[in-house]
Amino acid sequence: MKVKIEIVKGLEEEEVIIRCGALDDAVVGLQDYLSKQNDGKRCLALAEGETDFFIPMGDILFFETQGREIRAHTADKIFTCGYKLYELEELLPGCFMRVSKSTIVNLDRIYSVTRNLTASSIVEFAGSCKQAFVSRAYYKAMTERLRARRLGL
Repeated sequence: MKVKIEIVKGLEEEEVIIRCGALDDAVVGLQDYLSKQNDGKRCLALAEGETDFFIPMGDILFFETQGREIRAHTADKIFTCGYKLYELEELLPGCFMRVSKSTIVNLDRIYSVTRNLTASSIVEFAGSCKQAFVSRAYYKAMTERLRARRLGL
C-alpha cells in the first residue's frame, strides 16, 4: 500500500481519498477508522419543513426513498434529505450500507435482523421501534459486514 500526503494551502477541510482495486473489508475498515478520527462530529444538513437541522451522522438510523423524496430517520424523527441515494453512498462513512434499492442503513445502530428467505428481511435499530427492509440480494453482504464489525475485523 502506498501512502501519499499532499499539502494544499487554503484547503477548507481535510480530504482523504482511498484508491483501491476492490472494496474489501480492509478498505472498509480503513474508511471506518478515518471517519471515527473526526470524533463523530460530522453532521449532515437535513430538513424538517422549512427548518434545516445539522444532525450527527451517528444519530441517523437509515435513509429511505419515499416517492421522489429521500428521508433520513433518527430514533424519534424523520427528516428530508437533499441528496440522492447514490450520492449518499459516496458521502457517508463506512458504517452505512445500502441494503435495498431504496434503503441505506447505519450498521452501527442495528440491533437485530429477522431473516426471511422468501422476501425482505427486517432490520431493527437500537433505541428505536423503527424498522427497515433488507432485500435478499443484499442480505448476505450485510450480515458479513455486521459480523466483521462486531468482531473488530
